[in-house]
Amino acid sequence: MFDAIKVKDACVSWIRDFFLENGDGCNAVVGISGGKDSSVVAALCVEALGRDRVIGVLMPCGVQADIDAAQMLVDHLGIRRYTVNIEAAVNGLLSALPQDLEITAQSRTNLPPRIRMATLYAVGQSVNGRVANTCNLSEDFVGYSTRYGDAAGDFSPLSKLTVAEVKEIGRRLGLPDVLVDKVPSDGLCGKTDEDNLGFTYAVLDRYIRTGQIDDEATKARIDSLHRRNLFKLSMMPAFDPQI
Repeated sequence: MFDAIKVKDACVSWIRDFFLENGDGCNAVVGISGGKDSSVVAALCVEALGRDRVIGVLMPCGVQADIDAAQMLVDHLGIRRYTVNIEAAVNGLLSALPQDLEITAQSRTNLPPRIRMATLYAVGQSVNGRVANTCNLSEDFVGYSTRYGDAAGDFSPLSKLTVAEVKEIGRRLGLPDVLVDKVPSDGLCGKTDEDNLGFTYAVLDRYIRTGQIDDEATKARIDSLHRRNLFKLSMMPAFDPQI
């Protein structure tokens, strides 16, 4: 059985240790989307460091339909927050690219999270901060993250925890149910995570933790996504001349 309280307390202690070793007195900078992952990370950081050392950054791209959820989270935690609309930066970069370059749909989808990460580091380096990674194990397992976008960060509280486990911790942290149970979506393509993946997180989480799965086609798709995206979880290959 997953002991959410025990894991929560251990993660809080781990965050404290990280900051003692990698920036004693620094602030935690968290990109706030209004989803469960950023909500749980922000709440863990508040418990570990105190609300005065946690800074939330809201980064809509134009009009964000669920921005109220992000506002709810920072109000609930009582943390300092900045709102940075990245639409002009995204559009500016797109318009600066050569006109004869065919920009793929995937490039357009991944550009906002990369701009958001640049924004987080701009804020972080201005407030004596360390940037939190908010990805969870389920997303990372199938590569559902943007390399050098939401997959980046200085410390990662959730990368060894499945979606179901993150939700359990969120409940133990006293987060509003509407944030914990919010349907996961990348906020970029208009679809839910599960629509894009082709299977549910419940199926994926069970497979990750037990190796059990009922549908062979789904197993094959998960295994394929995992293999193809392992590079995202590895250090950049570097040539060693062995001089």
